[in-house]
Amino acid sequence: MPRPGLSQLWLGLVLGSVCASLESAAPANNAQDALNVLLIIVDDLRPSLGCYGDKLIRSPNIDQLASHSLLFQNAFAQQAVCAPSRVSFLTGRRPDTTRLYDFNSYWRVHAGNFSTIPQYFKENGYVTMSVGKVFHPGISSNHSDDSPYSWSVPPYHPSSEQYENTKTCKGPDGELHANLLCPVDVADVPEGTLPDKQSTEQAVRLLEKMKTSASPFFLAVGYHKPHIPFRYPKEFQRLYPLENITLAPDPQVPAGLPPVAYNPWMDIRQREDVQALNLSVPYGPIPVDFQRKIRQSYFASVSYLDTQVGQLLSALDDLQLANSTIVVFTSDHGWALGEHGEWAKYSNFDVTTRVPMMFYVPGRTALLPEAGEKLFPYINPFDSVSELMEPGRQAVDLVELVSLFPTLAGLAGLHVPPRCPIPSFHVQLCREGQSLLKHFRFHDSEEDPALRGNPRESIAYSQYPRPADSPQWNSDKPSLKDIKVMGYSIRTIDYRYTVWVGFSPHEFLANFSDVHAGELYFVDSDPLQDHNMYNDSQGGDLPRSLTP
Repeated sequence: MPRPGLSQLWLGLVLGSVCASLESAAPANNAQDALNVLLIIVDDLRPSLGCYGDKLIRSPNIDQLASHSLLFQNAFAQQAVCAPSRVSFLTGRRPDTTRLYDFNSYWRVHAGNFSTIPQYFKENGYVTMSVGKVFHPGISSNHSDDSPYSWSVPPYHPSSEQYENTKTCKGPDGELHANLLCPVDVADVPEGTLPDKQSTEQAVRLLEKMKTSASPFFLAVGYHKPHIPFRYPKEFQRLYPLENITLAPDPQVPAGLPPVAYNPWMDIRQREDVQALNLSVPYGPIPVDFQRKIRQSYFASVSYLDTQVGQLLSALDDLQLANSTIVVFTSDHGWALGEHGEWAKYSNFDVTTRVPMMFYVPGRTALLPEAGEKLFPYINPFDSVSELMEPGRQAVDLVELVSLFPTLAGLAGLHVPPRCPIPSFHVQLCREGQSLLKHFRFHDSEEDPALRGNPRESIAYSQYPRPADSPQWNSDKPSLKDIKVMGYSIRTIDYRYTVWVGFSPHEFLANFSDVHAGELYFVDSDPLQDHNMYNDSQGGDLPRSLTP
């Protein structure tokens, strides 16, 4: 039996106000007073960072940014795959509104002429610039990174990006392969550089140019790592000796996991070194020693990324822009590292939907730097470990990437776009996420506990499509025409609840009366989400916060 009221729950709670929010719509400042924006978007980064409590990871520069920022402990993506997630948070609309669940359509043609974050800043007098992977390249951004709508100048893509999936990984046989694990000697790779290094260099050049500009800037920098293949400078492996690498705490496929919920990580299987393992499909498993090597290379890629972020922020300091630039750091989604016997993204679990998200706001999350003071001096991750830097401020409420648009607009002093009506396909500028501005009112919230809100009232929504009820070759990334089931997932501070329901790709319509499977995990007793209680709860009452 389907659970009562679920369709109304989804429509009402997703697009309506879940809880009362204190939002402002400040008028735009003049150019001299306007704050610049540096938006850093990382590909496939879960919160495996020191500032999120991971004691193994060496991420001193990101941790230093967190020490001057408001860090959100529980931020979630709306779909755990690149193009749908990026289009969602850059437009402020959920995947059911952008109608992008795969990589094969452009929202302005397929759904509606929705404004984007950079477009909104551009229309408010900002010079907007894109470096690296911001929008997902290809059809989903009109083969142009949404130019000219979103950007004042042509987006920059590093030239060495073209080699990411080619045979540049030296194997034990001395030959070059297209491997998953690809630590390299940078001097030996084509062009003698890597994409994220080039992106940092270009971003610094743009900052130097904007230093003397009369207009405020919005600079988005998209880093590729730790996206596969794990192609990174080989010296970063030294930070993570294999003997120190543990397996995932729950490396087995849970007994109660519905087959529709499992992602068979087909993209990993296509790599030459993984093909050589001759793994069974769909469940594997990957041999234990190779699991450790995957985790080692993911962590090494994170530390390599950290050096690029550190160099970028150090340049911001050197150019004396740290006192006039908002810095936002986040990721498009997480990545499973063997949890539930799964790898990659492509699911509704926390390991794939939870992301790091932090905001540095000059004079608000940290004091303005004194003359000559550096907020972001570069820290070498190979130096001896000093005491872990704590985040400056933290918020535990569950929040969503789709809230980035209204929050960033409000922090910059622009009018916060209005809430979207239902439906909103005809509305160019509106937002479906809540503004998070109330979390930045530190003095007010200390005096008035009511402004802090109740974490139990916060909800994050995610979804993932499937072509069938059992894992198959296209389960990870089904094309729109092949989607037959949609997994809608609700995360509260107490539980994650997912229903897999019939879905019509022609009508973009979910049938909540056609329930294929369900998942229910309680956070306190089952934080890793291994024990599905959905069937045990059938016939009982819905949790109070799930009812419309």
